[in-house]
Amino acid sequence: MSRIPRRTFLQLAATAIPASSLLAQTSGTVQAAKPVLVSAGADREGKVHAVGVSSTTYKVLTAETSGAMFVMEQANSKKGGPTRHRHFSQDELFYVMEGEYIVEVGSERFHLKAGDCVLGPRGIPHAWAFVGDSTGRMLLSYSPAGKMEELFNHLEQLGVKKGTYASTQDAETMRAYGIELVGPALKID
Repeated sequence: MSRIPRRTFLQLAATAIPASSLLAQTSGTVQAAKPVLVSAGADREGKVHAVGVSSTTYKVLTAETSGAMFVMEQANSKKGGPTRHRHFSQDELFYVMEGEYIVEVGSERFHLKAGDCVLGPRGIPHAWAFVGDSTGRMLLSYSPAGKMEELFNHLEQLGVKKGTYASTQDAETMRAYGIELVGPALKID
């Protein structure tokens, strides 16, 4: 049995990886990703969603990343935010684009301004609140996406039925979407 020199083996392996990746993408099992432009203030689906105290636009849909992430922008003019909760399977990134927010992750409290971000790791209780005097915009990214997009669509439908922005205190509903409610919303001064 002949041996392949180490250098030749590594070169073959390096060229085989991209080829197998390309085959997987074109075989129909995974669709090749395409760039998608979502303009400032626009929604990926051409809608404006209303969830909690926020007007929301979706920037990256779950299906576009094969479930790897979901990204949305929250626009706030009213102070406040969601109740303290934890995600079973998602990391959540908070990136402030405009205004001021308080984000608590575990026992740490962060006062964020435009350009600041903080990661809320999965399993760690967290909450956020808009605390600015004018308007605020924050980009929220969930990875992997899990059922986050489904949850926000569900909350929006609840709000449409009630004629208000929707949020839920129903622990069973939240658990069905991979979230555990663990405390009240942040108190803001």
